[in-house]
Amino acid sequence: MYSEYYGEYSDYTKKSGVLYTEILLPDNAPREYLDRATLWNSVEKVEKNKKAQLAYNFNIALQNELSFDDNLALARAFIMENFVSRGMICDFAIHAPEPKDGGIPNPHFHVLIPIRPLKEDGSWDAKQHREYRLDENGDRIRKENGEYDFTSVPTTDWGKPETLEVWRSNWASMVNKVFEEKGLNCRIDNRSYESRGIDKLPTIHEGPAVRAMEKKGIRTRKGDLNRWIRKAGEMLKMLKEDLSTLRLWVHALNETIKELNQKEPSLADYINEYFNKRNLGAYSQKARVNNIKEHAATANFLIEHKINSLEDLEAFNKEVLGKVKTLSNSIGDMETRMDKLRELLKQYDRYTKYKPVFDEKYKIKNKRKLEAYNNDHRTELTLFNAARRILKESHPEGKIPNPDRLRRELNELEIKHDKLYDSYSEKRDLKTHLFKIRRMVDSVRNSKPKERKIERGIER
Repeated sequence: MYSEYYGEYSDYTKKSGVLYTEILLPDNAPREYLDRATLWNSVEKVEKNKKAQLAYNFNIALQNELSFDDNLALARAFIMENFVSRGMICDFAIHAPEPKDGGIPNPHFHVLIPIRPLKEDGSWDAKQHREYRLDENGDRIRKENGEYDFTSVPTTDWGKPETLEVWRSNWASMVNKVFEEKGLNCRIDNRSYESRGIDKLPTIHEGPAVRAMEKKGIRTRKGDLNRWIRKAGEMLKMLKEDLSTLRLWVHALNETIKELNQKEPSLADYINEYFNKRNLGAYSQKARVNNIKEHAATANFLIEHKINSLEDLEAFNKEVLGKVKTLSNSIGDMETRMDKLRELLKQYDRYTKYKPVFDEKYKIKNKRKLEAYNNDHRTELTLFNAARRILKESHPEGKIPNPDRLRRELNELEIKHDKLYDSYSEKRDLKTHLFKIRRMVDSVRNSKPKERKIERGIER
């Protein structure tokens, strides 16, 4: 394909696993857009701003349980019903890379959709329009610089997160309907773990290459990360279950005290009585010294966290549970940003590697030599332009980002990531202290009435 904007050819003929490509047009689209180069050169040409976004890009998983014909029919039906019917031009391709070393097949299809909608006559429409602010008389309001004040409003709702969720839901419904028609028990769900009420941390997509390396015993970054997420997820699940159990215990104990019309002792009273009882049964000096140490540690824990009563214990338990949930919510955002930074650094290395090839091109004045140079270095120039485009799109001012800043941010996130597990461990230690206190309280309350000697006691 030849890009009129860049004046370069892009060669995709060596890409493997491409099983099918097609462009689907709404009724008002020019028929010449069935040619891929014509379509995307037209998309480029209509944009005036060098930072303009050109297209939406979707990557949708197909199903291994279905045949190629079934998957193709499913993909086309989804595109026609959800995109083309709304006036979108859709360029899509089915891709099924060869699984490596017995890995799981990963058939999927890519869809590129120009962001600009079409007018009825088939010409490109605006991405957004202005809505001017009006005063009480219906006149336009001017800003301090004399220009009219307005808000830019998208022409379509195609870019809204809510619209994406509808499409995701529609895709799941269509796939599950085909599964049902074919008598298959498998189902897919577009919802996140959180929205489905599943208390589990999502792992990141590994891909066939990573899975193949892991299968050979070669540790990978994504493999290590998913092992960490699973380990943290197991700890998180246990923490939440244990802290919820502790909360129920405190509530039940408070209700029992109220029902018996008893005066609630302080936790210090319970702890003192517990260790007094243990000391009476201690048979050695070492045991008594250990009791004193544990007694002091428990008392210090209660003082440090200002826990004096069962209500305080319940409130502190609730606070710890909230912090555990906050920790789990931070993982997703952190991992997404770390992956983005690694990709940008990878693109920067590619940009640096092929920049001399790109610079050399502009030293050639002879048209025939320039054409020969472009042909000889087509791959390097294509990779350079792609890297440059990705890097500039990542910068708010459309510049090549500073790689040292990217590395610094990535390093800071990796350090923070490592500390995150320590934070889980810290909350687990807090839970251990809380359960020790529960055991001590239960021990005192379950003792025979005649053995209870709490000074502010319930029974003497």
